[in-house]
Amino acid sequence: MIEFENLQCDIPAGIAIFFIAIPPFLGISLASGSPLYSGLIASILGGILVAPLSDSILGISGAAAGFVVIITQ
Repeated sequence: MIEFENLQCDIPAGIAIFFIAIPPFLGISLASGSPLYSGLIASILGGILVAPLSDSILGISGAAAGFVVIITQ
């Protein structure tokens, strides 16, 4: 579950992942023929939402796993 004492580190990390993930996700969605907003949604879900909710100490896996689901829709 969410440990509230870790949120002071998780939220800035999630925002950083969001900003790092925007350009590749927009590029991949454009190259695959998906709408560009799907790349934006994937970067929001992968960065801002998943990073604080994760129980992991390190977010090495990145935000790309959620993008597969959005592209296949």
